[in-house]
Amino acid sequence: ANSWDTDLLHAVGTAIGEEARVNDIQAWYAPGVNLHRSPYTSRNHEYYSEDPVLSGKLAAQVIKGAKNEGLITYLKHFAVSEGGKNPSEVNTWLTEQNMREIYLKGFGMAVTAGAKAVMTSYNKVNGVYTPNSHDLCTKVLRNEWGFEGVVMTDWYSTNPGQGDNALCMSAGNDLIMPGGGYFKRQILRGLRKGKVTRQQLRCCCGRVVRAIFDSPIQQEYIG
Repeated sequence: ANSWDTDLLHAVGTAIGEEARVNDIQAWYAPGVNLHRSPYTSRNHEYYSEDPVLSGKLAAQVIKGAKNEGLITYLKHFAVSEGGKNPSEVNTWLTEQNMREIYLKGFGMAVTAGAKAVMTSYNKVNGVYTPNSHDLCTKVLRNEWGFEGVVMTDWYSTNPGQGDNALCMSAGNDLIMPGGGYFKRQILRGLRKGKVTRQQLRCCCGRVVRAIFDSPIQQEYIG
C-alpha cells in the first residue's frame, strides 16, 4: 500500500488469483480496507492505509486483478473495525457524516469495483454488532451500493454474548462462520420469536447458493 501504485496492486491481485486457480481455491478472505485508526488494532497488518480513498483505490485494483482470474474476494472487515486488541468488545460511536466520509468510503469504492462478497466485523457500531446491522448490511451495502453478493460473518463473531445469529439473517448477513449447532439453534429460536422470517432465511440461502453456482469450480463443472 505504501507504493500508492495501482498497477502494482492489480498485478498482486492477478498473481494471487493465478495461485488460487492452480490450487483449486475459490475464495480469498481479502482485501482489508479498514483504516489504521489505532496502533493497537489487531488486524493492522491486513489493512492498506490511514486514508480511505487510497485504501479504496488500491483494494479496487486487487479485486479486479483477482476477479480476472476467477477468484472471489471477501472485502473485510465491514465496518469501522479500526481499534482495539479485542474487537468484539469495541463499540464505536460516530456520526453518519463521519462514518460515510471516512470509514465507509473505501468499502464503497471497492464494492463498485466488483467485489462479490463481504465479511462483517466483530465490533459494534453505535451500539449494534455489525453482522446484526440492517443499516450496514442492507441499506448501505445492497440498497445504496448495489451489492448483490454474499455477506458473511467473521469466525465466531456470533458466539454467545456477541452478535445474534437470527438478527444476522434479518439484517442481510447471509452466512455464519464457521457454523455449528449453537448458531443453528439460535436462528431457529429467533424464527419462532419473530426475529427473522422464513422469507429472509430463504433470501440469505438463495444468495449463498447463487455464489456457489457462480464460483469458478462450479462453472468448470457445468462447462
